Amino acid sequence: KAGAYGVGMVFLPRNPAARAACVREIERAIANEGQQLLGWREVPVDDSSLGETARGTMPVIRQVFVGAGRGSLDRDAFERKLYIIRKSLGHAIRALGLSHAGDFYVPSFSHRTIVYKGMLLAEQVGKFYTDLGDKRFISALCLAHQRFSTNTFPTWDLAHPFRFIAHNGEINTLQGNLNWIRSRQATIHSKLLGEDLDKIWPLVYDGQSDSASFDNALELLVMGGYPIAHAMMLMIPEAWAGNPLMDAKRRAFYEYHAALMEPWDGPAAVAFTDGKFIGATLDRNGLRPARYFITDDDLIVMSSEMGVLDIPQEKIIKKWRLQPGKMLLVDIEHGRIISDEELKRDLAAQRPYQDWLDRTQIRLEDIPQPWDIPTPDTDKLLDRQQAFGYTQEDLKMLLTPMAIAGEEAIGSMGDDTPLAVLSSRAKPLYSYFRQLFAQVTNPPIDPIREQLVMSLVSFIGPRPNLLSPDSTEPVMRLEVSQPILTFEDMEKLRKASTNTQGHFKSEVLTMCYPAEWGADGMEPALAQLCADAEDLVRKGTNIIILTDRDLSVNLIPIPALLAT
Repeated sequence: KAGAYGVGMVFLPRNPAARAACVREIERAIANEGQQLLGWREVPVDDSSLGETARGTMPVIRQVFVGAGRGSLDRDAFERKLYIIRKSLGHAIRALGLSHAGDFYVPSFSHRTIVYKGMLLAEQVGKFYTDLGDKRFISALCLAHQRFSTNTFPTWDLAHPFRFIAHNGEINTLQGNLNWIRSRQATIHSKLLGEDLDKIWPLVYDGQSDSASFDNALELLVMGGYPIAHAMMLMIPEAWAGNPLMDAKRRAFYEYHAALMEPWDGPAAVAFTDGKFIGATLDRNGLRPARYFITDDDLIVMSSEMGVLDIPQEKIIKKWRLQPGKMLLVDIEHGRIISDEELKRDLAAQRPYQDWLDRTQIRLEDIPQPWDIPTPDTDKLLDRQQAFGYTQEDLKMLLTPMAIAGEEAIGSMGDDTPLAVLSSRAKPLYSYFRQLFAQVTNPPIDPIREQLVMSLVSFIGPRPNLLSPDSTEPVMRLEVSQPILTFEDMEKLRKASTNTQGHFKSEVLTMCYPAEWGADGMEPALAQLCADAEDLVRKGTNIIILTDRDLSVNLIPIPALLAT
């Protein structure tokens, strides 16, 4: 019966031996998690409409059916168990080191949803998957998306939709988002997932697209207890910091959640579903189109433009568009549309977020100025500039305009600087790295809009547990309004224990090591620095300040980029 079994849609390697190995690992994972293997099914396909590339890379497509085991699992618990099975078997198959393992992928593994996808145009999906032409195949919802591959090479597994989302746009902060997830891994725990949480790591595999990575993170939040709309508001928050018209409770909701996870920022229209709800949200800049209409027989259609489906005008009772930061949500189980206002009002009222902020939030700017601020040593300024690789161009073209006008100098696009790795001169470590970007068609952000939608607020110290959405004991948070810290700010952090009544404890570690050690001394110095930092954390330190102020003729610093 419905809810008592799950379906895994599986892409298997074409190589028979590799395919057999993958099947064994899938069946082993199902058994290891105490669930029942009901059987396999060959998914009927018609590849006559495929192009040469798509047909040449097409995997073997099967469905595996899994029955709920170990007592009467409720539906949410069974869904979590299917999630753990999928993550476990994925790790196991990667560990085999098969040459054809890249052809393996699980588009979906759920008792609520099934994903039919591939290297297909929209009109090819129904022809390729003949299941979709069967009149017995009925669903209350459908999520489809056709797009070009912009940042990755097109493959069957990276086609849309993913397990929870379809995404039009770019996640420009992807690398930072993934780094923060990895850094939080040791501190995340979940009442719902329990010991199974250890089986999901790594959460995101190397080589995935920004959309696939976003989907993995959203899936973790949902399996960890967040309603899907709540999780989407956490990952793609609307502009709140500079919005004076926002309701106080909603602002407190966003401000509290800002410490839980960093926004997945960029131009994005994201449609999402967990089988119970289906919805869509737009990034806070509104840089992707999303329009919808509702008919008189309760059909709701959302797409990037009107006219995707041929619906008679007389049947349409409402037309509108998603606005920046807003969300459209449909409750499938209760058959109703939940407005952005109702959704966010109810979520903001579920917990006393403002009370929690009042109890736990410490702003660095509100801490009294220390009386013993060290004076910068200007006598050694030139020596320090040379030690850290400053050039005449840096001073004249970058720093001087900033010092005079208080803003970055205006320049034309383009960079004719030779690559650091090919330069005959010594270069700072920073010069060997370039900022990743996705070249997309975004309008320029004007200063007025920038003030409304951009924020430089950062957090110092420990972060709350990401998977404790209902925690009644929120973690203390130290907030800074922007990431550039002055001498005064650094002194406040050095005295953090006194300034925050013991909630934060800071220690200073030097990044400098004896110059006589030479180039070979940097590696052991870095290892010692990491070991010292680990010791401090184990002793209860939650803010570590790395300093290179000890620089001298006899002491040289580890580059800060390498040390962090």
